[in-house]
Amino acid sequence: MRPQHLLHQPLTTQKCTLGCPILDRCLGGAIPCNSITELVAESGSGKTQLCLQLSLSSQLPASHGGLSASSLYLHTEFPFPFRRLHQLSTNFRSSHPCNDHDPCDNIFVQGVHTVDQLLDIMPRIESFIKNSKSRLPIRLIVIDSIAALFRSDFENTPGDLKKRSSLFFKISGKLKAMAMGFGLAVVVTNQVVDLVAPDEGINGLKVGNLGCLYSSGRRVCPALGLAWANCVNSRLFLAKDDEFVHQDNQLVNGDGGDFVSRRTRRWIHVVFAPHLPKLSCEFEITRKGIFGVER
Repeated sequence: MRPQHLLHQPLTTQKCTLGCPILDRCLGGAIPCNSITELVAESGSGKTQLCLQLSLSSQLPASHGGLSASSLYLHTEFPFPFRRLHQLSTNFRSSHPCNDHDPCDNIFVQGVHTVDQLLDIMPRIESFIKNSKSRLPIRLIVIDSIAALFRSDFENTPGDLKKRSSLFFKISGKLKAMAMGFGLAVVVTNQVVDLVAPDEGINGLKVGNLGCLYSSGRRVCPALGLAWANCVNSRLFLAKDDEFVHQDNQLVNGDGGDFVSRRTRRWIHVVFAPHLPKLSCEFEITRKGIFGVER
């Protein structure tokens, strides 16, 4: 195959819907298979809820944008939000009444608390995918979050940074191999850290479409640095910001007294992706799930 052939017959990759047509359109069909997609955001921005919704949406048939698949959800830092999952599952079943099975039965949850534990279970994950007797094959893996595994085990020394980078590539290499081998969609969440620097990007180096990332009025950058940025195929940034609104829907500053209410607005931005241009979409989190907002 020659490069010019891709212009006339581009490679097609199956994608998994996020459960919202507005978000799907913004992201070119949503989350692609055969690669790693990273969701970057500060706490409380909706990363986990988006992953839960994706785990449910993946069970839809391909005609509805799903993968007809179950999912493996690896959580790394806090008790798994079963209550929120059941809440989203209730709405999912009401929106898709043809599904007679409990969607939660198709989401396999596993706690992972160290890097060594993640590496140890990788062969078992591959065997589980190959030999799973579940009603739907596993075609989605979620790691929520990758940063938590590296938060306390490594110091900011040259030796530890080198070891950490080596582990990044080892973990991502195994995930990409499984993604390509089984046609999986792999989603990892990552945290952010405050960025104090005069230049654009990370240490003056622009990574992706956005020179600077802002959330809650703070300048931030993805955790784990440039080495990890080279391990993922696509990076999506979830941002939020508070607005103060007068009763007549006029925006004001924070000193409006009793007449001011506060609302949180949220956006998803494409930082980099091989199949997407620079795009953004506002979204909101409701009891029923995460939905894009058309402006």
